[in-house]
Amino acid sequence: AAMGTMGIAMILAPAIGPTLSGYIVQNYHWNVMFYGMFIIGIIAILVGFIWFKLYQYTTNPKADIPGIIFSTIGFGALLYGFSEAGNKGWGSVEIETMFAIGIIFIILFVIRELRMKAPMLNLEVLKFPTFTLTTVINMVVMMSLYGGMILLPIYLQNLRGFSALDSGLLLLPGSLIMGLLGPFAGKLLDTIGLKPLAIFGIAVMTYATWELTKLNMDTPYMTIMGIYVLRSFGMAFIMMPMVTAAINALPGRLASHGNAFLNTMRQLAGSIGTAILVTVMTTQTTQHLSAFGEELDKTNPVVQDHMRELASQYGGQEGAMKVLLQFVNKLATVEGINDAFIVATIFSIIALILCLFLQSNKKAKATAQKIDADNSINHE
Repeated sequence: AAMGTMGIAMILAPAIGPTLSGYIVQNYHWNVMFYGMFIIGIIAILVGFIWFKLYQYTTNPKADIPGIIFSTIGFGALLYGFSEAGNKGWGSVEIETMFAIGIIFIILFVIRELRMKAPMLNLEVLKFPTFTLTTVINMVVMMSLYGGMILLPIYLQNLRGFSALDSGLLLLPGSLIMGLLGPFAGKLLDTIGLKPLAIFGIAVMTYATWELTKLNMDTPYMTIMGIYVLRSFGMAFIMMPMVTAAINALPGRLASHGNAFLNTMRQLAGSIGTAILVTVMTTQTTQHLSAFGEELDKTNPVVQDHMRELASQYGGQEGAMKVLLQFVNKLATVEGINDAFIVATIFSIIALILCLFLQSNKKAKATAQKIDADNSINHE
């Protein structure tokens, strides 16, 4: 329940952010946004310095410079590969090289962390099955969630002509619901455990994500908002409960390491998910555009009649063709976004299947205690 209450602050900030950013972009210069974030950051540092006190024992380990370099190159190369695959092709030499570099440096990073006495990222937490499984589920959910948050503004602003403020306002109700349901989801976690909560939440999220695969140029604004609210309602039963259950599955000595590992993986998965879904969107948009172009090239009497009507309205064949190509380009992009949401739905289904293997709270704690005891004996 305490984690659910803390989740209000963690979720409300991203809820207000898009709406406030949309208002600033619409009414002021976009630079104002970054000035504002700089000021907020300074205030946060000062408040933290004055109010926060550390009551636990600290070891003050040295910075692992090689580990930082390996992880930066490895994860950076993977993110670049996923981001540029849509533009340069999955089989291009550059993309394959970036994936190879990423995998090699991540392997080097893992080997180094396993050999360090005070690792930057303690991989011992992966010995605990409940923590490992909940981390994987968290990652898959983040891949679906973050990608969806990027695709909707693209659809609303670039294709439908809505303002940045309108896009932010569409996301606001759903995000507020996620924040307000946090304490309630926390109490349910304490009462019925993670498994039924996660299955229900991800099932709702999967259905709502599937509904977003049916977008077109006439989908009502309020319909999209309703779907996003439903999606966020499901997410409320996943976000903080999943994090809480993951940390609770670890012995106390590894709780801080588990939290660091989980947050790292969640952010990484969100970035990779965004890159994958945007890549799917751009790739599929190109394919749909090609298919629509072939249809337009055919001597279709319906197309010819439509071209005559457009020519009379826009001053000849050249104006008609320009209008038609703009419409076809928008139509292809909508289909590309729908295809990306299909991939996001697949991510959600994978997470739903993984939830079936979650242990009950008691069994997870018993397993963690047994593994921790075995590790203590081995160290002795």
